Amino acid sequence: MNEYKADRIRNIVLVGHSSSGKTSLAEALLFNTGAVTRLGKVDDTTSVSDFDPEEQRRKISINTSLIPCEWNGYKINLLDTPGYMDFAGEVKSALRVAECAIVVVDAVSGVEVGTELVWQYADEIKLPRMILINKVDRENADHDRVLAQLRERFGKSVVSLQIPIGTEADFKGEVNVVNRKAFIGEKDGDIPGDLSARVEEERAKLMEVAAESDDKLIEKFIGGEELTDDEMKTGLKLGLKQGTLVPVLCGSAGQNIGVSYLLKFFADYLPSPLDGKPAVAKNPATGKDETLAVNEAAPLAAFVFKTMADPFVGKLTYFRVYSGALSSNSTAQNSRSGNTERIGQLYILRGKEQITIAKVNAGDIGAIAKLQETATGDTFCDKAHPLVLPKVVYPNPVYSVSLTPKTKTDLDKMGAALTRLVEEDPTLRVYREHDTAETIMSGMGDSHVDVAVRRLKQKFGVELLTGVPKIPYKETITKIAKVQGRHKKQSGGRGQFGDTWIRFEPMPRNAGFEFTEEIFGGSVPHSFIPAVEKGMREILGKGVLAGFPTIDFRAVLYDGSYHAVDSSEIAFKLAAHKAFKTGIPLAGPVLLEPVMNVSITVPDNFMGDVLGDLNAKRGRVQGMDQKGVWSVVTAQAPLAELQRYATDLRSMTQGRGYFTLEFSHYDPVPSHIASQIIERAKKERAGEEEEESEE
Repeated sequence: MNEYKADRIRNIVLVGHSSSGKTSLAEALLFNTGAVTRLGKVDDTTSVSDFDPEEQRRKISINTSLIPCEWNGYKINLLDTPGYMDFAGEVKSALRVAECAIVVVDAVSGVEVGTELVWQYADEIKLPRMILINKVDRENADHDRVLAQLRERFGKSVVSLQIPIGTEADFKGEVNVVNRKAFIGEKDGDIPGDLSARVEEERAKLMEVAAESDDKLIEKFIGGEELTDDEMKTGLKLGLKQGTLVPVLCGSAGQNIGVSYLLKFFADYLPSPLDGKPAVAKNPATGKDETLAVNEAAPLAAFVFKTMADPFVGKLTYFRVYSGALSSNSTAQNSRSGNTERIGQLYILRGKEQITIAKVNAGDIGAIAKLQETATGDTFCDKAHPLVLPKVVYPNPVYSVSLTPKTKTDLDKMGAALTRLVEEDPTLRVYREHDTAETIMSGMGDSHVDVAVRRLKQKFGVELLTGVPKIPYKETITKIAKVQGRHKKQSGGRGQFGDTWIRFEPMPRNAGFEFTEEIFGGSVPHSFIPAVEKGMREILGKGVLAGFPTIDFRAVLYDGSYHAVDSSEIAFKLAAHKAFKTGIPLAGPVLLEPVMNVSITVPDNFMGDVLGDLNAKRGRVQGMDQKGVWSVVTAQAPLAELQRYATDLRSMTQGRGYFTLEFSHYDPVPSHIASQIIERAKKERAGEEEEESEE
């Protein structure tokens, strides 16, 4: 594949709801540019884009695939993203490195939850976009109904550039609203008579919106003059670049109708890297922001937007060059680590195919294999001119499972495999929950986590069992208690003696644990006081109610006694243990549970169901807000009630709702629920003790 300059590159991300036909469109574009000799199908595993075994098994896209194709001296980098909401991280990464998004909409289903979500993501970064109404050949397809839906949902900036000729099985081509020509296959002709009035109606709407993109054009339009075809094209290109105009095209990727015109449209209208919003990077040496020049002679700034762990090739790093150029067999500095990475052979990826290339210029996208330290979100730069591009902001995970290795071999390989998996997917989190001694994996939903666990087995040969994570409850006290903790043992030879008087006091939430002493007159020698504190810190991990860590209390050593011969550090440690076990039950112990901040975004008509369900989940609504047709509820609810909320919310809102979750604080558990938790913990401990005695 040839090297390309920025003005001849188009970086386009395909986004939309699951099954709207994004991958089929990528395959049709590949076919029309001669990159492949047959039209790949998602259903029969011949797709170039969906090459991952898990994608082929599920028949949906899971990863963003890079699909470059060459047409008439242009290079078109297509980024085919997943439509399923669990893989939103892949979409966010791809949007970041594109100049324009094609929102693919099904002509039968119309605007769906995935359409609305990707639109919101594109809005966040002010990314220009166009819409393709796909599958116009399908039964029950209704182009006009979907166009009306798009206008209602996304405003008057949505303008139709094409009118379909025929519909469902009779769909055979489209009329171009700008030049008033009909296209059936590669041939152009006159507009069918029944479509003439419709074409003029849509042309008038397009003219008005196109005129608004330029002062001269709007003056002419307001003056009552019609814009020429060339002026409309100028307005269309400017409006698309500015984001004030969203053109709608139509076609059928599966039947390859309307796809060949798309290539011409990409070259004529879509912004190149030179036209896109300039990238800004921070120079850590000066602390100042620098606007990057899309120029091979400028200092290097390349952003790593995706990492793939391959058990055979090693790590594959996908990057976009914003300024400068990256050459094979060179070096570049990783601005995060400050280390120099040895850059080996560069590739242009097409699905799983790796095409070697000598240099990737500014504005282009490439890949490198086997980099040691580079991770998603890193920036490559020149050592003499350090630059850091801002990272992609990913949504927080909302669905967690506990992980248990199936065999001893799986346990040995588990840590390294999980590290590589998280490198590949920044929306996955893996951590050790100290309080429950479980390894937890968190993701964007059940499918996301299920795919991750299957990948561990398929790529790294590590088999893990998943379960519902235990809730990390805590315990605390509510009143002051004073007790004696005395340890005395005499059985021939030297004895053990430690005597403490300890006062337990409740402290404010999040205060943790505090140990102080008020010893006067040497009733406990100073050399033994650290042993009392150590004993207390050891035992507070095993609470008296259900064995959970005890927090937010103060232990004050205010008196005691000792024996000149028999007292020792171990004796005072054990005395502290006894004081804890005796005193905490007298200090009004209560169980605490983690409470989460939850922000739920749903269409208005689901608000009643969501609020009712929150109430049933012991949630407390903090506020409600309106964002267009969306309602946003902020609330607090216990983690115990939200562990499977990703699944609950989807079923409640027909897949249209989504939420974010973050830890807020610990609150006392209501007594009727606490008693069940305590009873369950006692049974578990009894079972564990029985197992130990059998061993």
